[in-house]
Amino acid sequence: MKSNVLRCCRGLGMGLAGLGLSGAAMAAEGPALAGIPLDFVLFALTLLGVALFHDHTLKVGLVGLVTISLYKLVFTGFHAGPGLAGMAAHFAHEWVTLANLFLLLMGFALLARHFEKTRIPVVLPRYLPDDWKGAFVLLVMVFVISSFLDNIAAALIGGAMAHSLFRARVHVGYLAAIVAASNAGGSGSVVGDTTTTMMWIAGVSPLAVVEAFVGAGVALVLFGIPAARVQHAHSPILRHAHEHTHVDLPRVGIVALILAAAVVVNVVVNVHFPARADSFPFLGVAVWAAILITAGIRRPDWEVLPETFMGTIFLLSLVSCASMMPVEKLPAASWQTAFGLGFVSAVFDNIPLTALALKQGGYDWGFLAYAVGFGGSMLWFGSSAGVALSNMFPEAKSVGNWLRHGWFVPVAYVIGFGAMVLLVGWHPAGELKGAVAAH
Repeated sequence: MKSNVLRCCRGLGMGLAGLGLSGAAMAAEGPALAGIPLDFVLFALTLLGVALFHDHTLKVGLVGLVTISLYKLVFTGFHAGPGLAGMAAHFAHEWVTLANLFLLLMGFALLARHFEKTRIPVVLPRYLPDDWKGAFVLLVMVFVISSFLDNIAAALIGGAMAHSLFRARVHVGYLAAIVAASNAGGSGSVVGDTTTTMMWIAGVSPLAVVEAFVGAGVALVLFGIPAARVQHAHSPILRHAHEHTHVDLPRVGIVALILAAAVVVNVVVNVHFPARADSFPFLGVAVWAAILITAGIRRPDWEVLPETFMGTIFLLSLVSCASMMPVEKLPAASWQTAFGLGFVSAVFDNIPLTALALKQGGYDWGFLAYAVGFGGSMLWFGSSAGVALSNMFPEAKSVGNWLRHGWFVPVAYVIGFGAMVLLVGWHPAGELKGAVAAH
């Protein structure tokens, strides 16, 4: 860390260069520090605070939101205009996105608990091979689960299965692989990761992010096999676990109904009533309608909501901060920018980075989904899945151990991204609703 504020801000500005930022490109109308508009400096300091103070993320996020809001009020104004009127108009425009995200994050927390209680995660390991290939198949399971379930839940499910199957002796490199598998699996699905869900809410087609599975699949093989071999050498798999457990089929139906409600309502609204998509949080309401309708069949775990609420408010504070950034000062999006975002995502939360990219527009969304989704796996605190799993296995809370034993994750990220460039090609989309043209 730099020894004074100016050098710190310079360093953060260079880190955000992974987003394609440069001093010349960000010539601001308001105050600037070392050529960097103060909007971005305040935002970067907020993200740095989140990265450094893991036990106080909500406070850091809210302080950042208040600070940036006051700065915009006094100095630069908002996209919709200056002063309080500009702020009111800005959040009047953003409220549907924020409401959808709030309802989905809260609802998906209940969805994840429903899936855990289907007992499918307990039954699946009985079909695993009893050598290193079993450890690899477990990572594939986490990858698949994350494609339709939140990646945090997928990582925790994978960690719980690993704890049981390997007699609580889980190698740090394998923990890194579980996080990487959960993030990679969610990158190609709009219901598998908060970042891809944000893209979906913003108008990105689910098919546009599916191409992320090309890079994610290549990466899974590249990090999964060495991680599985390391784990097998560290502690072989335990055979015949949970042989007499049965699946709760009604809960399976509930999970399917909630996911179907989200997909069907989003398709209907965006295809048949696109003009009304920005007027009401249809997607989030559909998910909650399915949850409440099925509550009489199997009781949701309402107890998870208070903690989920705090985490959701934190994420919404960061998304709100990102929505106020002057993204028109950013250079045009490119695959190089998206590639750099993966490394930035390993240090800073990928939610606000995604919000910035969505506001700017012009990305190939599959590339962005892979980069911000999988890139955070390179460090234990680079993704919410990594933080959650590290709370279960405290020995993973070491950057040195994570990099030393999980070296195959950044290697897999680079090669997987290269595979996307060669096999899929960069095909940027047009501007989304609410995007600001970059200059």
